[in-house]
Amino acid sequence: MVSRFLRGVALSVLVVAALAAGAATAAASQQSCPATPPDAGATLQVSHAFGPCSPLGNAAAAPSWAGFLADQSSRDASRLLYLDSLAVAGRAYAPIASGRQLLQTPTYVVRARLGTPPQQLLLAVDTSNDAAWIPCSGCAGCPTTTPFNPAASKSYRAVPCGSPACSRAPNPSCSLNTKSCGFSLTYADSSLEAALSQDSLAVANDVVKSYTFGCLQKATGTATPPQGLLGLGRGPLSFLSQTKDMYEGTFSYCLPSFKSLNFSGTLRLGRKGQPLRIKTTPLLVNPHRSSLYYVGMTGIRVGKKVVPIPPAALAFDPATGAGTVLDSGTMFTRLVAPAYVAVRDEVRRRIRGAPLSSLGGFDTCYNTTVKWPPVTFMFTGMQVTLPADNLVIHSTYGTTSCLAMAAAPDGVNTVLNVIASMQQQNHRILFDVPNGRVGFAREQCTAA
Repeated sequence: MVSRFLRGVALSVLVVAALAAGAATAAASQQSCPATPPDAGATLQVSHAFGPCSPLGNAAAAPSWAGFLADQSSRDASRLLYLDSLAVAGRAYAPIASGRQLLQTPTYVVRARLGTPPQQLLLAVDTSNDAAWIPCSGCAGCPTTTPFNPAASKSYRAVPCGSPACSRAPNPSCSLNTKSCGFSLTYADSSLEAALSQDSLAVANDVVKSYTFGCLQKATGTATPPQGLLGLGRGPLSFLSQTKDMYEGTFSYCLPSFKSLNFSGTLRLGRKGQPLRIKTTPLLVNPHRSSLYYVGMTGIRVGKKVVPIPPAALAFDPATGAGTVLDSGTMFTRLVAPAYVAVRDEVRRRIRGAPLSSLGGFDTCYNTTVKWPPVTFMFTGMQVTLPADNLVIHSTYGTTSCLAMAAAPDGVNTVLNVIASMQQQNHRILFDVPNGRVGFAREQCTAA
């Protein structure tokens, strides 16, 4: 997954508050969680993996706030390594929700149904991954108690060796006994082995027949999403590629805060229903890293000042993988060191007089109430100014707040800037591959 890049801090993510409340508060929160609205049309509800009403688990086991931040910072570092390794190498509304028990990256989940009769799943949304995979019955090391059972589906079939789909799988292999295709890959710190399979996949009200996915047979490490992953990258086996006749290579999402109590975000598939008025920037294509959504970042402004960042820190270079990508599975934005230091120093300069501290991998925190300046990401053809909710993490207790960004990890090939899900939350992010553009429009999708 992208050169071992990211051991440091992947449709927003947040962290924080409700997680530190402890078992009693978590239990009370679960009792007050509203009913999840149904998926409608081609829209799926989206939820945060770490929210108090995550569909994947109870928040009672949440660590302290500082402990959670430190833990998530480490997870984001693995995510960046994954992204860096990748670099080296109709209409549907689906509700998106938080999935608290997801162990590593993608931090948002959508509901799906696989097989005939359908088996219910919660799939992690990952814009930087191509292949879908789902833990199957008998999988060794898969972190789920509810795997997909191929034997219970009348429409399931294994993909045979020599098929076109097999040639497009990552590291394909052929079973001499069954003559069926398999593949293997690494995902952050996990190694996966899967049988290439096909079955009917339903998202919202749409059904994708003969959908090709990896039926996981073996998994090691901690990064594997418990119920599976929906790859929204641009590779040949991605959901986007397999549904191009249905959705025309277009989707958008609005990622809610982790505090959202239900599936209040949405994954919107297809050209219909996308915002007509939206700021866009060209989508850049890297033939060596075709899964990633590169955009041209030209600068960063803190308040009204464009901070001094060396052009090389933002430049797009397909040969090295350098540039800026949007990723739904990383929680906090990571900038290459020269860019981050310029932003951080200007933020600190504007918050003079308050005692500076650090917390959980973040080096710009304050233990008193301060006024945070807005930060604007400047892209080719558009600018996105982030409000405090997208920039600052607040503690549950007291008045501690931190700048929710960090520098790319030391000691690795730090060439990639990653615009992460916290900085995307409560925006409609449009991925329009046929027209080569990415769009941003402010949209409140966090439930009160």
